[in-house]
Amino acid sequence: MNTGLQLYNTLTRKKELFEPLNAPHVGMYVCGPTVYSDVHLGNCRTFISFDLIFRYLKYSGYKVRYVRNITDAGHLEGDRDEGDDKFAKRAKLEQLEPMEIVQKYTLGFHDVLRMFNTLPPSIEPTATGHIIEQIEMIKEIMNNGYAYESNGTIYFDVEKYSQTYNYTILTNRNLEDMLANTRELGGQNEKRGRLDFALWIKAKPETLMRWASPWGEGFPGWHIECSAMSAKYLGAEFDIHGGGMDLAATHHTNEIAQSEACSHKQPAKYWMHTNMLTVNGTRMSKSAGNGFLPEQLFSGDHALLEKGFSPMTVKFFMLQAHYRSTLDFSNEALDASEKGFKRLMNALSLLDKLTPAESSDFEIDPIIDNCVKAMNDDFNSPVVIAELFEASRIINTVYDGKGKISAVELDKLKQLMQDFVYDIFGLKDEETSNIALNSVLDMVIDLRQTAKENKDYATSDKIRLGLQSMGIQLKDSKEGTTWNKA
Repeated sequence: MNTGLQLYNTLTRKKELFEPLNAPHVGMYVCGPTVYSDVHLGNCRTFISFDLIFRYLKYSGYKVRYVRNITDAGHLEGDRDEGDDKFAKRAKLEQLEPMEIVQKYTLGFHDVLRMFNTLPPSIEPTATGHIIEQIEMIKEIMNNGYAYESNGTIYFDVEKYSQTYNYTILTNRNLEDMLANTRELGGQNEKRGRLDFALWIKAKPETLMRWASPWGEGFPGWHIECSAMSAKYLGAEFDIHGGGMDLAATHHTNEIAQSEACSHKQPAKYWMHTNMLTVNGTRMSKSAGNGFLPEQLFSGDHALLEKGFSPMTVKFFMLQAHYRSTLDFSNEALDASEKGFKRLMNALSLLDKLTPAESSDFEIDPIIDNCVKAMNDDFNSPVVIAELFEASRIINTVYDGKGKISAVELDKLKQLMQDFVYDIFGLKDEETSNIALNSVLDMVIDLRQTAKENKDYATSDKIRLGLQSMGIQLKDSKEGTTWNKA
């Protein structure tokens, strides 16, 4: 087991030696998407980063339980419990039931992450599937004196909590300044303090998503779901809690408060946050008009993009920046990543063509050691990529006959590339995947042609409609049958 891993802990604002609570078992909770709209690139970067962390922890010998939630209830438009419910608003807009919205965008989220070749989490719980756990946690918080009821809504008492615990431990903000800068909101008269936040919200007559509770019909606040589900699947204390840095100030701060108020324990030992995305140096956002969806990035269908970039190119681009650093999108940067990724894949395609010699001009152990040291240093993927390019240089040199490598060193080189390119980074050769797809489709088209010749039109139509449902359109002509992605 790897014992030299150092993580940057947002809670203490420094790197610390990773020591799991129950080694070799690791519990990791990452805040998943709110599934009322298409997944955005900021989400993708977070989940790609934690997929890397998940993969490397497993590579290092840990048994990892990776929990990533789905928020499908209780998310209002504002962090301070104001505005409309996002799911109900989207459901009304698209004239669907709220759970149809949830299903639609959950499937879309999974489709995007499959394109990035991320591993599924160990458990993916939903907020709506854990209403009982959330109600029970709220009841315990109230019993401990840190929450109160006001007109059917349950609020967390930040001032009472702050008398015993440090409410701003995650961000190191000044509590007095926060109170002074918190604006008055609608419904503020229901709260005892400006920073108090809702654990359970009373349903309005028009509320679509509602559940029975000891305080009447309502729905959970946004923050309570993560506290309840992380405690259920990882315990009151677990190892790693992660998410985007935008969650630290409100969502994660309130998660810590809820969990401590319930169990009197700090929930996670290590807090990790991914940094934001920018486009040509400007923060990516819908309001700035510079935000684009993954599908737009793949197709190039956006005013700021000169062309589309493949999922693996985009993933490789993200891995070239440390997860805690700002990631700036530009056509030039993506072009460079595309060339770099192709260079790496081309080198990998030559590995099996190398002929080992009796002696070697190269030693692979130093490269392996540097890769491990880089990953142990808070998952420094950019440094690993630089080492992989050095390995690619060796492959090309041997292939060109300008150097030789022994069988022992060649085996080490193959294992290095398998471990870090495929198993840890989760990259794959898209050209090879396309070749395989072409071969399979050619075979299926031949089977359909045989069916037509035998006048088995039912089978012919079944093949055509089946491919169409998977996004493959067939076109028959005198020259034969061709296909394209619909």
